[in-house]
Amino acid sequence: MKIAIGSDHGGYELKKYLFDELLKKGYEVTDCGTYTKDSCNYPEFAIKVATLVQRNHADYGILICNSGEGMCIAANKFDGVRCGLIYNEEVARLVKEHNNCNIIAFGANYISQEEALKDTMIFLNTKFAQGRHSVRLSIINEIEKNN
Repeated sequence: MKIAIGSDHGGYELKKYLFDELLKKGYEVTDCGTYTKDSCNYPEFAIKVATLVQRNHADYGILICNSGEGMCIAANKFDGVRCGLIYNEEVARLVKEHNNCNIIAFGANYISQEEALKDTMIFLNTKFAQGRHSVRLSIINEIEKNN
């Protein structure tokens, strides 16, 4: 499984931690930056990760900034990308099970490294439920296509 991961300066430490832990677990992980704690613009890294996912060069993406919101907003501007903000185990499961998200976002100021890793693993190991959720995603896809 290929995972693209990116952060701004606010998510740098959590990104490094998740990158290393996912490599240890055998995932193929692409680090899309940032590579320092220097102040930077989060959309640049959302663009890199979302592009890899959109073009099927990565199966999933992980984005991290201080709140997670900016990254989530930026990633969701890409056709075919569904990014969900993760803040607990239940949401980590539901964004995949119900919404078939292909990118997740974390707010580094609001989650521990251990919880972020646990939530990432829940997300990666959850299957999309399909059924009524497929109908709902079709409606969202129509919105995306028409706007």
